[in-house]
Amino acid sequence: MQNKQLQDAILVSNYIDGDEYALEVLILRHKQKIYSFIYSKILDRDTTEDIFQDTFIKVINTLKNGKYNEQGKFLPWVMRISHNLMIDYFRKNKRMPKFNNTDDFDIFSVLSDNSLNAEKQLISDQIYTDIKALVQELPTNQKEVLVMRLFKDMSFKEIAESTDVSINTALGRMRYALINLRKLVEVNNIILSA
Repeated sequence: MQNKQLQDAILVSNYIDGDEYALEVLILRHKQKIYSFIYSKILDRDTTEDIFQDTFIKVINTLKNGKYNEQGKFLPWVMRISHNLMIDYFRKNKRMPKFNNTDDFDIFSVLSDNSLNAEKQLISDQIYTDIKALVQELPTNQKEVLVMRLFKDMSFKEIAESTDVSINTALGRMRYALINLRKLVEVNNIILSA
């Protein structure tokens, strides 16, 4: 696995240096995995093809503009781009059922439509997974305070006592954890609303 990441990094570097063939190799290498990932959520071949192409247009633009900085994590980066494009697709299309204007209209038929809830759940689950992964990237003392406050519902007084620091230090660590988390969200291009 490490070898493949290294090879990806070399191909990305070669593409940035002007070797167009390097990108073709990367696309061919990862096409099946990325395409299958998109199709498993979209379940429509034409739309999957569109999102797949849009993903690589975004990849090309990012690489050509010199904004790629994933150091050996090409595939996860591309998967994240495709994931964000799928979320955009679901938001734009809302997939709301069409209703005829009749007296038989029943609001409960909309509320119980599981396909609508499934998309919201998919988006919500992915946001949670993304945030959880980003929290792991925080410095240990910031991560510790954030987890105690948000997931264990501890007060700052309890956090201060538990970590053997002053309340001001606990508050400061929480503040920096949130600042760093916002930066990570921005750098990783994660959308936080459904």
